[in-house]
Amino acid sequence: MADVASRAGVAAITVSRALSVPEQVSAATLISVQRAIAETGYVRHALAGSLASNTTRCIGVVVPVLSNSIFADTLQGLSEVLEEQGYRLLIASSQYDPLREQRIVEAFIGQRVDGIALTGITHTGGTRAMLTRARVPVVQMWNLPTRPFDCAVGFSNFAAARAMVRHLCSRGYRRIAYIGGLTYKNDRTQARERGYRAGLLEAGLHVAEAHVRRTPFEFENGAAALSDLLQTNSSIDAVFAASDVLAVGALLHCLRRGWPVPDKVALAGLDGSPIGALITPELTSIRFPRRQIGVRAAELLLDRIRGRPAGVVEDLGFELLAGGSA
Repeated sequence: MADVASRAGVAAITVSRALSVPEQVSAATLISVQRAIAETGYVRHALAGSLASNTTRCIGVVVPVLSNSIFADTLQGLSEVLEEQGYRLLIASSQYDPLREQRIVEAFIGQRVDGIALTGITHTGGTRAMLTRARVPVVQMWNLPTRPFDCAVGFSNFAAARAMVRHLCSRGYRRIAYIGGLTYKNDRTQARERGYRAGLLEAGLHVAEAHVRRTPFEFENGAAALSDLLQTNSSIDAVFAASDVLAVGALLHCLRRGWPVPDKVALAGLDGSPIGALITPELTSIRFPRRQIGVRAAELLLDRIRGRPAGVVEDLGFELLAGGSA
């Protein structure tokens, strides 16, 4: 930094300021410092800087998987806001395992991140204890806790699933089956299944356990679950899959066999994914603002880092997309 300062004709503190808060440096000085950095090949020592400032300008985020594009949209929203403010995003995958999430959180705290974004509202006692001791700002995403750990932003998975069942009932379907994700330690899939059951009960329809399948979110699992449902319950006239991945897998299964959709069976999903809009017939689904969840999560974390109070819970809502599949 001293070499950069000497070449730019400024003090070392000015170089530090140009790197940390460039808006506080004149345009001419900033250009001089940037030119000197380019000429010297200087790379700022992040660890030394964090020790001096007691901040790392890093945010840790945990999502269930990295292979699903729905989480990529949220990560994009987080990244856009945080990088603009000079923060780096550290991304990890829990694989839907709360103990794995706990180990990741422990590693993030060990790296002294300035904030953490977690997917969902179900965490181990160990995770909660660590976050409480560390007093690090936390935002929970994708669901709405009654009592947030710190702050939260997302939508009601329960209300979204119930709205889809109501829609199917309004279209005249009465024997509605369900394909959902595994519910163990997954508050989103639990809420979606509860919404399915509540929607049926509100319509005065029987909830048949034989009409419920739970499986990991993979295309082939949606196809296999639909095949099993129709083999054992031929009277089913509609299937609500609590993920577009499962719904599209089921729809492709029908298309491969020449089964007309929705004449053979109506299909609906939840995610509002691009593939659902491109397939024929277009998938009936629930769309929610995945990218905006990431944007608001980043903004809430920045607010907390700047000292604003905890306790904010934001419901960004959802939209029902009526396609030709139902």
